[in-house]
Amino acid sequence: MKWPRGRTKEAPAGVAGPARLGGRSGGEVSPELLRRLGRGDVAVIDQVDLDRATAHALVDAGVAGVINVSPSISGRYPNLGPEILTEAGIALVDDVGDGVLRRVRDGAPVRLHDGGVYVGDQEVARGFSQTADTVADQLGEARWGLAAQLEAFSANTTEFMGRERGMLLDGVGVPGLETAVHGRSVLVVAPGSDHVAELRRLKHFVREERPVLLGVGSGAESLRAAGYTPAVVVGTALEIDPELARKAVDVVIPADTDGHIAGLARLQDAGIDPLGFPSSANPEDMALLLAHRHGASLVVACGFDATLTGFLDRGRSGSNPSTVLTRLRLGPTLVDSSAVAALHRHRVTTGAVLLLLLAVVAVGGAALLASGLAEAIVMLLREGWDATVSAARGVGG
Repeated sequence: MKWPRGRTKEAPAGVAGPARLGGRSGGEVSPELLRRLGRGDVAVIDQVDLDRATAHALVDAGVAGVINVSPSISGRYPNLGPEILTEAGIALVDDVGDGVLRRVRDGAPVRLHDGGVYVGDQEVARGFSQTADTVADQLGEARWGLAAQLEAFSANTTEFMGRERGMLLDGVGVPGLETAVHGRSVLVVAPGSDHVAELRRLKHFVREERPVLLGVGSGAESLRAAGYTPAVVVGTALEIDPELARKAVDVVIPADTDGHIAGLARLQDAGIDPLGFPSSANPEDMALLLAHRHGASLVVACGFDATLTGFLDRGRSGSNPSTVLTRLRLGPTLVDSSAVAALHRHRVTTGAVLLLLLAVVAVGGAALLASGLAEAIVMLLREGWDATVSAARGVGG
């Protein structure tokens, strides 16, 4: 007798995974949240105009989906984050509202489908499901907001210059370093897009010039992964790896103007006594200013984006004025890593030239021995040498 087969239950449609929330409000994209994210997780964030750096960090973490409390594209300017997520095949449900932060617990299994957020079979939030087409349409509309953003940037730059005049012009507040920087090249590695590939292309430059290595945030970890040890590490107290910081000569972290350093106890508990840098500039620009203030002859920037689109696509207030004014301050001392890599790509090293000369001498010697003329040539050289010595003695007498 054959028993009737039970029907196989079909898996619910959409993308599912454990929810990961971060920050005090639950949606802040903090370094702590990025460290906790794992492959297959669903990140719950609250960020208007999702920037490229955050999107790349989410892709690198291997998340299956992203729930954004706020709109990922507000229309102010064409930010690049949503496009990166959709191109990577990551589900993005946009503008669901802050109610999701109360209805979804950290670690709870959630499912994203057609703009809805589900816990089990219950819909707990609804937003807008982004696709490559919808992102492209919204970015096209957002390009009309560029003019307004540039006007706002002008006002922000004036404000930043007034606030940071002493630091930019006279180095007020820039901490001292034990690392010898004066007169040397400095390679600053920031966690920008493609910075790992850029660093790989700089291996000839690093081997020949032996620059001071300065890592910013996770850029310091990329240096370690490439086999280098950064002499200087710059970043917030929450994003710096204590193990790596202990191997660095100097650790510099941003500080408030009153000297307060957020998360300082975390590093001090690990036996690290960091240097505070009181400034509203972002850590990448702090690193460039450190190198310049301490007399670097050349500063090579790896993992930095100097394009207009990348310039506008920043998630932190104050980053744009800081970036532009920092580059003006460094002037010709600052060089992009792609230019340095191109110049060193076809460069012939001194060691290679010496090896070539030795090979030529060896081949010539072997040819002389094989021809049987070696003895005659040696005799001619000896006679020539004796004649030269005799003539020199005659002149001296």
